[in-house]
Amino acid sequence: MKKELHIVTGAFGYSGKYIATRLLAEGRRVRTLTNSLHRANPFGEQVEVHPFNFDQPEKLAESLRDATVLYNTYWVRFNYTFFKHEDAVHNTLRLFEAAKKAGVERVVHVSITNPSEDSPLEYFSGKARLEQALIESGLSYAILRPTVLFGKEDILINNIAWALRHLPVFGVFGDGNYRLQPIYVDDLAALAVEQGKRRENVIIDAIGLETFTYRELARTIGEIIGVKRPILSMPPPLGYAAGWIIGKLVGDVMITWPEVKGLMGDLLCTNSLPAGKTKLIDWTREHKDTVGVRYASELARRKNREKAYNSSGTSISFEPRKDGDRENTFTNLENP
Repeated sequence: MKKELHIVTGAFGYSGKYIATRLLAEGRRVRTLTNSLHRANPFGEQVEVHPFNFDQPEKLAESLRDATVLYNTYWVRFNYTFFKHEDAVHNTLRLFEAAKKAGVERVVHVSITNPSEDSPLEYFSGKARLEQALIESGLSYAILRPTVLFGKEDILINNIAWALRHLPVFGVFGDGNYRLQPIYVDDLAALAVEQGKRRENVIIDAIGLETFTYRELARTIGEIIGVKRPILSMPPPLGYAAGWIIGKLVGDVMITWPEVKGLMGDLLCTNSLPAGKTKLIDWTREHKDTVGVRYASELARRKNREKAYNSSGTSISFEPRKDGDRENTFTNLENP
């Protein structure tokens, strides 16, 4: 009997890798669509590799032919010179159209908490547009809405720990009392795979077991990794400026102004029941000796599409040279 074909976008990246791992463990036939055809493949011949072909709809549809489920994790975190939210929206719309044309039975789509087409923040308005398009497509769907993911390949939690390890103080925007509900990346993957087995249309807030204020999150991570730093309330523009400067030093975009507004708008928190099973506190304790040791760069992951994601989730070392200058070393990359 021929195995069901399950297609995962970005299986060599972050969340897609965890979804693919779970599917393979269940004996599924797995294919990935990716922009990183030459990135180190952790699965060998177990996973078929196809390009996205967003600009060639017929080829995109053909790459989805015979698939039972499509797990979509494709997105971009912020606008930059060579990737933008609007492009990600258009490409994902093409992906949904191709999935319908190819006869895909089910789409499991990773979105974000509190999306709104009326949002002034492109991340949230773009995600809302895609949700609506999927709902109107006629495809069977599960829409998963995570807040912040954590895991070995994580950026946000790792870089909070990195800042605590390397900077004399840790700044929060305003009072720091806006909330986050991080979910473990493998818990999200488990939820995605479970929803791939079903056919009822659902929207699920994929949140973790714990709710932290941003200030509490920084303090908790610092306590676990054994680094005590003053946590200072900063005017948001000043905090953003500090993040911009640090980003320049490490060759990355550490934080964007829309991300600051999203955080402070409490958009990474809902009143839903938790969907995850793993506590961030427990995971951080288990990885306290490695989390935040090196900086994790979003841009490095997108500029270098050959090297595998580092298992420690860190991709840029930020160490002083002997001459006192700073060294930026790009090593990894890709989108969740």
